[in-house]
Amino acid sequence: MSNRVLCREASHAGSWYTASDASSKILCCKNNSGGGHVLLRFAFGYIHGPQLSAQLEGWLSQVQSTKRPARAIIAPHAGYTYCGSCAAHAYKQVDPTVTRKIFILGPSHHVPLSRCALSSVEIYRTPLYDLRIDQKIYGELWKTGMFERMSLQTDEDEHSIEMHLPYTAKAMESHKDEFTIVPVLVGALSESKEQEFGKLFSKYLADPSNLFVVSSDFCHWGQRFRYSYYDESQGEIFRSIEHLDKMGMSIIEQLDPVSFSNYLKKYHNTICGRHPIGVLLNAITELQKNGMNMSFSFLNYAQSSQCRNWQDSSVSYAAGALMVH
Repeated sequence: MSNRVLCREASHAGSWYTASDASSKILCCKNNSGGGHVLLRFAFGYIHGPQLSAQLEGWLSQVQSTKRPARAIIAPHAGYTYCGSCAAHAYKQVDPTVTRKIFILGPSHHVPLSRCALSSVEIYRTPLYDLRIDQKIYGELWKTGMFERMSLQTDEDEHSIEMHLPYTAKAMESHKDEFTIVPVLVGALSESKEQEFGKLFSKYLADPSNLFVVSSDFCHWGQRFRYSYYDESQGEIFRSIEHLDKMGMSIIEQLDPVSFSNYLKKYHNTICGRHPIGVLLNAITELQKNGMNMSFSFLNYAQSSQCRNWQDSSVSYAAGALMVH
């Protein structure tokens, strides 16, 4: 790969992380509940490093570090206007004094992928500072034969990993020259493949100097997402959505990959990072077999808006952290 491209640009800066509603941009995002694409409108307005840093600092300053140091976090990947404050609850649990490698597992929204894929570049740019991909770990993963390579186009089109880069840079800024990242694009894995990748990543999860960032939003509800599950016993639609999400969140907290798969089969909840979550749960299961004691806690839950009728739509966000005891 002598002619490899060195840098992935911060392609969603100015559209997905923003400080104002000055103008707008339409972005295409894959519908997670049956293929096809839906158009989503996001606030537009370019934000420079110092502004972005201050914005992230503002969100982080409002939350507590109750689950530190986290070995893994689950956090959303929507535009920061929608989920920035929620994601802060997860990133506040990151301890930059111990973290040296950050694995970022994000779902593929734009390309069909039945396995996992590694980036073709060496540097991920952010408006704060550049993040270096750990080529040693990439080499180890590539040798397994379980991974594909992302094209630069796929890499820059995908937002599920990029949305975690500024927060990662912010959380680690006091040790910014002392860590590397390991971005992994996770495809639509079968349960057996989730087990295989979970087993592979478990040895890295066992290392206290590693952090796993699992990128996922929760329920995408409404006609544009082709998902309209409603349990009338919960009251208004947004209450039903919250109940559905919190059922899934509770199962994740139980660290049970089989129950999580069964929940998804029963309710078909449009949790876009279900496969990265499945990989994490299987990695945890592997370590539990070896006597490692862990617990996962969700720290925040939010919705982009409150759905009250069938014309409404919303996306849910949750932030949580895994601790090793």
